[in-house]
Amino acid sequence: QDLSLPNGTPVDTSSPASSSSLLNRLQLDDDLDGETRDLFVTVDDPKKHVCTMETYITYRVTTKTTRAEFDLPEYSVRRRYQDFDWLRIKLEESQPTHLIPPLPEKFVVKGVVDRFSEEFVETRRKALDKFLKRITDHPVLSFNEHFNVFLTAKDLNAYKKQGMALLSKMGESVKYVTGGYKLRSRPLEFAAIGEYLDTFSLKLGTIDRIAQRIIKEQLEYLVELREYGPVYSTWGGLEVELSEPLEGVSACIGNCCTALEELSEDMTEDFLPVLREYILYSESMKNVLKKRDQVQAEYEAKLEAVALKKEDRPKVPTDVEKCQDRVECFNADLKADMERWQNNKRQDFRQLLMGMADKNIQYYEKCLTAWESIIPLLQDKPETK
Repeated sequence: QDLSLPNGTPVDTSSPASSSSLLNRLQLDDDLDGETRDLFVTVDDPKKHVCTMETYITYRVTTKTTRAEFDLPEYSVRRRYQDFDWLRIKLEESQPTHLIPPLPEKFVVKGVVDRFSEEFVETRRKALDKFLKRITDHPVLSFNEHFNVFLTAKDLNAYKKQGMALLSKMGESVKYVTGGYKLRSRPLEFAAIGEYLDTFSLKLGTIDRIAQRIIKEQLEYLVELREYGPVYSTWGGLEVELSEPLEGVSACIGNCCTALEELSEDMTEDFLPVLREYILYSESMKNVLKKRDQVQAEYEAKLEAVALKKEDRPKVPTDVEKCQDRVECFNADLKADMERWQNNKRQDFRQLLMGMADKNIQYYEKCLTAWESIIPLLQDKPETK
């Protein structure tokens, strides 16, 4: 069941733990369908490899399954980023009518410079794990032979070098011809999808930029707070009668620093990556939409060519019928993937915004507790004349 915040199930926010428990309950509800799944994939255990020519990170990809397409019930292989990139390219080639989940950018994660830092690697691990889970949950992509090889092959490079002739032929059989055709006009439903994606990516881009600015300002404020707190402690050393409350203020500011640092880390590690993923997701959907338009344009052009021949017994050529089939296939797959993407988006952003609310509540509660703790120190001191 979907949990509606504005309407529907009432949310009790009277206790500090309410938002956390609500988020946990939401996650449990989302995992209920796990009992019906037959393929589970996880990405973990990142390891750094230092070679003569390069340094890179590999991740352990663990698969558990009951599907007949797999020879074993469990697999564990190690993959690096370029292997995930290879998989995505192969999926795009062999499943052009479907939306392929995006990968995180190769070298840049917002706010992180060192791609071998612990923060960068963990952020990427989460993104790669989500990438594979998106594919695993897809009713078509999860059965793709390239995906099977990615999950099971001990030496993936061997398949890359061989060119995977059988799988390449499969990919060739579903490739579409773009040519130089020009689409007259998009059908209304797909024009609406295109307009929505443009607006969606624009809004998310704006939120992403503002969120990054907020985090930058928070970090600058954090630097000031760290200089601000010790001043009270130093002052307390000069004022015997005021030393206790001044030390309390210094400690209070220190606690606020810790709370703000945690809030900034949460936004950087949990909030921004989801925004970025969906910006990339919308671009992927736009690319599928363009492919659909190209196939429709090809179909329209071929129909016109047949009409111009003015044969006594008009018969639609086989290649025109095949082109029509590709258009219908694109239409059906794109609409199904769009609906699936919308459902995932609602779920992801519901969790994202609830998590953000939870973290902000925790931050302000910690600051409130810190400031309330020094009130007794100030009240117990007699007023000086």
